[in-house]
Amino acid sequence: MALGDKISNAAEDLAGKAKEATGKAKGDERLEAEGQGDQTKAQAKKVGEDVKDVFR
Repeated sequence: MALGDKISNAAEDLAGKAKEATGKAKGDERLEAEGQGDQTKAQAKKVGEDVKDVFR
């Protein structure tokens, strides 16, 4: 299960980066901010997974 979570988090991070880049290219600040938010969520989940790994 942990590997699936890590893959999901990585995919969410990549999707956020793509959204941010698209927003920048189009001059769409909302889309850019949404992409940054997605990346932040993915990074927070990664930290949670890392903490779980430490206690395993």
